[in-house]
Amino acid sequence: MSRKILVVGAGKSTSYLLDYFLEKSEEEQLHLTIGDLNPKAIPEHISSHNNCSAITLDVFNDENRARAIQEADIIVSMLPARFHIKVAKDCVHFKKHLVTASYVSEEIKALDEKVKEHGLVFMNEVGLDPGIDHMSAMQVIDRIRMEGGKIVLFESFTGGLVAPESDNNLWNYKFTWNPRNVVLAGQGGTAQFIQEGTYKYIPYHKLFRRTEFFKIEGYGTFEGYANRDSLNYRDAYGLQDALTIYRGTMRRVGFSKAWNMFVQLGMTDDSYTVKDSEHMSYREFVNLFLPYSPTDSVELKLRHYLKIDQDDIMWGKLLELNLFDANKKIALKNATPAQMLQKILEDSWTLEQDDKDIIVMYHKFGYELGSKKKQIDANMAVIGKNQTHTAMAKTVGLPVAIATLLILNKKISTPGVQIPITKEVYDPILKELEHYGIRFKEFDVPYVGYNPDVVDQ
Repeated sequence: MSRKILVVGAGKSTSYLLDYFLEKSEEEQLHLTIGDLNPKAIPEHISSHNNCSAITLDVFNDENRARAIQEADIIVSMLPARFHIKVAKDCVHFKKHLVTASYVSEEIKALDEKVKEHGLVFMNEVGLDPGIDHMSAMQVIDRIRMEGGKIVLFESFTGGLVAPESDNNLWNYKFTWNPRNVVLAGQGGTAQFIQEGTYKYIPYHKLFRRTEFFKIEGYGTFEGYANRDSLNYRDAYGLQDALTIYRGTMRRVGFSKAWNMFVQLGMTDDSYTVKDSEHMSYREFVNLFLPYSPTDSVELKLRHYLKIDQDDIMWGKLLELNLFDANKKIALKNATPAQMLQKILEDSWTLEQDDKDIIVMYHKFGYELGSKKKQIDANMAVIGKNQTHTAMAKTVGLPVAIATLLILNKKISTPGVQIPITKEVYDPILKELEHYGIRFKEFDVPYVGYNPDVVDQ
């Protein structure tokens, strides 16, 4: 008798997830049901598979959602994070396990007691970031502790970028994930972290001018800017005594400085709508943020405002985006500046059919072992196949799929609302990911986390 998996939502990140389930469906006796608002968009090789059913599922239709969940053995929610709670409550009611790639919300955390009562596993944050970052970090942290070491420094950066062979623009960037999240990155709070025992804060308007730099073997130099709250996982990782905890996002060198132009202009603002936005040209959009002049062109005003010369690479980056096109229309009604900017960027930064993306992740672990200070650097790089089978979809979807099967097979059985930070969870998932080319390289390097010649006071 087949075991039933329900996947709710079949968006961009599900290509590898669905392939994995169907590849395993015979030996594991699985039947996959995919519930989506638009099941016709699901690729033919998936929907026509003998062990797969595609159904129309509106998550806001309580009756249909409850029926689909009741009929499955385990639920994978690939919906936008804010909708997971609807699925989660049904999973508690019908006593079904749940897996998501999203951050644990307070609403889902509040279900923990009932989830444990029913002996259910609600595994969250088991995609890429959050997900592979947790698992790969905890595997090293636990190993260092087993050897008697004490963690004093932890840094972690992740980036979804365009692969070198498809990198053909001055920004060295294309969208591999939700473009809206890229445009709004860093907003909604001050970035906070701790360095050498001192708390540090970076307000949004300075975020993209405070970057770290690091190299990944075979892929060159990258930069990283701070995530909103690096201290979120201090307790979960057991890093209460660490002097440095810094988590961030990776980009190619030069991206952050260029992105800062949009921040300073106000183009990333999502707090108000622009009148008559649907009829506005790209050029008119740019002019919204510049002072009036009876003589100067939009181009000249922008260069003056940003203090950039005509031969500056920053100017070349702006020209490349067709920002000054007077004929191209935004064509979005009641749009915010951020939404209008997103529309312009999607014209230039959308992956072409054969474009490849790359996921890069970098961890730094500083620790004390006896009287010595040591450091391990670990990194991972995964390159996608094309526009559909992206490295992003692979690194988000595969750990979700692997976790689902491990829960179904009772290899992960500790109940509760959780994230993948225990050996029971991370060991088998990371081992399986290696079969798909997702693996970390580790390097023992001289400890550089602390410089006695620098006093921060």
